[in-house]
Amino acid sequence: MRIYRGLKVIKAMTFDLDDTLYDNWPVIMKVEKEMAQWLYRKHPVSASLSLDEWQAVKQRVALENPELKHDVTVWRETQIKSGLLQLGYSLQQAEQAARKGIEHALWLRNQVDVPQETHRVMTELSQRIPLVAITNGNVDPYKIGLGHYFQLILKAGPDGRAKPYPDMFDKAQQYLACDAENILHIGDHLRTDVYGAKQNGFQACWFNDTGSNVYQSAKVSVLPDIEIAQLSDLMRLI
Repeated sequence: MRIYRGLKVIKAMTFDLDDTLYDNWPVIMKVEKEMAQWLYRKHPVSASLSLDEWQAVKQRVALENPELKHDVTVWRETQIKSGLLQLGYSLQQAEQAARKGIEHALWLRNQVDVPQETHRVMTELSQRIPLVAITNGNVDPYKIGLGHYFQLILKAGPDGRAKPYPDMFDKAQQYLACDAENILHIGDHLRTDVYGAKQNGFQACWFNDTGSNVYQSAKVSVLPDIEIAQLSDLMRLI
């Protein structure tokens, strides 16, 4: 544990999910690989576009509608629909295929392996203080066994713009009904989590289990209040 500035009393905690409470990278890699296979299998014409070209479709639709970046589910659905339209599908065909694709993508997305240590720490924390989840992703915390630890779950898209924008931080504070400075936000990302929390008056805990040096990161614009390498360190703060 490394403390960068004195902590105020912690009355509640908010948590990022992906890469904070579990390793998300293998899941994302699997989703991308298997969704490409699903598209080729269910809609063979999709093979007319390379993976790079499908990525270009994804970036193009986001340029046309920047708000898509705040909802990764709608963004992927729009990508599938737009790509199939480009390949000659009718609007109805493309929309139906995109809906089916999202159903499969979300099923894949929730195949998450949550460490037992995470369950142990979250069980203890949830018995001591209120916890709220704030995620930019589209995992379903209940389907991966984490939902019951949180009093409130906020997702980018349905609940506002993605972190570091204030939308979900504001909602969390209003729900918790305490001063922002008494809420500790825990997350792995130096911009969306640490910068986002500090910009919105929260205390910020950087979850750094990779041994990175905060002073050497290109993503840092503000120091966290505290840095931890394992979730169990949080028990020492309350």
